[in-house]
Amino acid sequence: MKTTPPKGAILQRDKETYAIVPRIPGGLLKKHHLRAISDVVEKYDIPIVKITSGQRIALVGLKLEDVAAVYEDLGMDPGKATELCLHYVQSCPGTEVCKFGVRDSLGFGIQLEDMLAGSDMPAKFKIGVSGCQFCCAENHVRDLGMFAKKSGWTISFGGHSGKNARVGNIIAEDISEEEAIELITKCIDYYRANAKPRERAGRFIERTGIEALMAQLR
Repeated sequence: MKTTPPKGAILQRDKETYAIVPRIPGGLLKKHHLRAISDVVEKYDIPIVKITSGQRIALVGLKLEDVAAVYEDLGMDPGKATELCLHYVQSCPGTEVCKFGVRDSLGFGIQLEDMLAGSDMPAKFKIGVSGCQFCCAENHVRDLGMFAKKSGWTISFGGHSGKNARVGNIIAEDISEEEAIELITKCIDYYRANAKPRERAGRFIERTGIEALMAQLR
């Protein structure tokens, strides 16, 4: 009989064990998170702990019967890794600690993740928020990307880092945080309403053209 993976768990290639990626907004961990992760790794004898490209921590090799208990012990929400929704917001430290940061990318990234977490999307969706023009959060190749200048935020849409990589189209420059949120909301609403099932943002823009999106944002 086929086993349905528990919520927030991914069946591994051995068809016996599972991986989980707890939700870590902005990749920011607090002391109690680190203690909890260390405790569950020891308690449940988890063989692999992997930092992911999305600034999360994957715990790999869990037994089916341990998944729910591990989440309870962690006190963290399940992250998304296969569902059609926001997977993560990748953020650099920005003005929090980086000498090059000109805007609070970490705070803004967490705000965006809290705003969009759990929202359905046509396909998996990833966001990058960089606090300066060095673009350490890889914003240009994210479905939605942002980088900061002293004059405001620059927003891009339709980036993709897969086999057929694509740099996102710039859809706004030098805008405030409030204007960015309004624009992002319109952009995602248009994407949800018009994309094909499982069509990533980059492929969507290639099919429909950036002009069609820009017309909706005016």
